Amino acid sequence: MMGSNPALAFFLLFSATLTFSCDGGKVLVYPTDGSHWLNMKILVEALYLRGHEITVIRSSTSWYISEFSPHYTSITIPQEQSHNMESQSSMSSFLDRSLEIRRARGTLWAFVEFYKNVFSLLGGTQISIAQMINSIFENKTLTKELKEAGFDVCLTDPVFPGGVLLAHYLKLPMVFNVRWIYNGDGHFAIAPSPLSYVPQLFSHYSDKMDFFQRANNIFLHSILVYMYKYVTNPPYQAVCDRYFGTDVSAMSIMQGADIWLMRVDFTFELPRPTMPNVVYIGGFQGKPSKPLQADLEEFVQSSGEHGVVIMTLGTLLGDPGPELSEIIASAFANLPQKVVWRHVGKRPATLGNNTMLVKWLPQNNLLGHPKTKVFVTHGGTNGIYEAIYHGVPILGIPLILDQFDNMVRMKAHGAAEMVEATTMDVESLTNALKNILNPEKPYKQNMLKLSQLHHDKPIKPIDDAVFWTEYVMRHKGAAHLRTESYKMPWYAYHNLDVMAFFVACGLLITTLIWGSFRCLIGCLVKTKKSKSKKE
Repeated sequence: MMGSNPALAFFLLFSATLTFSCDGGKVLVYPTDGSHWLNMKILVEALYLRGHEITVIRSSTSWYISEFSPHYTSITIPQEQSHNMESQSSMSSFLDRSLEIRRARGTLWAFVEFYKNVFSLLGGTQISIAQMINSIFENKTLTKELKEAGFDVCLTDPVFPGGVLLAHYLKLPMVFNVRWIYNGDGHFAIAPSPLSYVPQLFSHYSDKMDFFQRANNIFLHSILVYMYKYVTNPPYQAVCDRYFGTDVSAMSIMQGADIWLMRVDFTFELPRPTMPNVVYIGGFQGKPSKPLQADLEEFVQSSGEHGVVIMTLGTLLGDPGPELSEIIASAFANLPQKVVWRHVGKRPATLGNNTMLVKWLPQNNLLGHPKTKVFVTHGGTNGIYEAIYHGVPILGIPLILDQFDNMVRMKAHGAAEMVEATTMDVESLTNALKNILNPEKPYKQNMLKLSQLHHDKPIKPIDDAVFWTEYVMRHKGAAHLRTESYKMPWYAYHNLDVMAFFVACGLLITTLIWGSFRCLIGCLVKTKKSKSKKE
């Protein structure tokens, strides 16, 4: 019967293969809150659909990570207060302070205060995470249960490396869902990163830097080295010293991770060296759009030939404040397009009839709508990749942290423009919007090209992420893909000892040759003098 029906035979064989490949494992997930959780949640759901049993570590003060979910079981760690990245008020205060500092940019005061503000936000968060992981280690009942649970892998976001320390404590293989770590770009921890063409975080440079930019890039790199040594690493080093020994650091554990699922790809990121255990999953959250709800679809269709502008400032920063909100609303009112704006603050007095305010918007579905013309965003990578997926050009209003560097990359690709939040007025924002909406400008074509490149892959990024996570589970790690260079002393990594040896040998040979010549010349002179005396 199967021979007479090859389609049925193929179906049964495929089903058997699928069943075998989907044998469930146990995955321990230690995520980061906020927009980082939105990324991790997609991976968690994909792994759940593959039949894996997921356990998520969360704090009792978590902002976005639900205690109950059909996709995972949670373990809640009691915390007295939320850390900075879990707090709307902390992030709003950080934004207000950041904007105040940027108004004085170009001055020494602004430069110093910028890094003090960043160090305060990140340093306070690192202390809270270190305290949380310390409380886990002190809870012997919990650690015993975790050890006996038989987890196959730990999936974590190392931007705050609590999960890194927990995985090491439990002796689990590690898979990172990562872009940033606690001292900048994750690439700098494991891959060669020449500062001549790899821009450092907060540099706002592309890969094309002149002499002074390269010099400044090195200087900014040194500041992040300082941040690592004196701000972000000490809380974790105290934990390592107590539980693992003084010869172990969070960075050395991190560098020993099996797979780095990097949340970028080279349609967005600038070209740079990489390593075999880095898998690029940029845009893994991308998916086809779904129909809009009736009232929103009606509003979008009412835009006619002009189309729609979409605006959101992301997960953490829904309200830019009354001053910026009034400027943005006035600029939108000058456009013939309709506007859908996610805004959680007070309704702007200058809001035009063409603008719909919403507390939440179906971002992916709107970006995939054929009438969407421009995406106005703060520059978070989630929104950028959804715009790339659907081929929608971007107008960026970056506000904090990596958002400026993200927009520099999109601008370098010719698919976006930026406006400075602290200096923009109604006229400049209106002109920027009209410029990017102009069909004669190349923004739309450049973004469509990026979209084509992004889609032209043999496997979807989310499937790639799931495959490599399961790969680590099947093989109990992926040590053969990981370089051991992180175990080398810094002077050996850069071959300084070899160069010093060659220099020493060269000096020795030169000294011997010089000494031999001096002796030879001395002998010749003495011989000549002796002959002169005899004569």
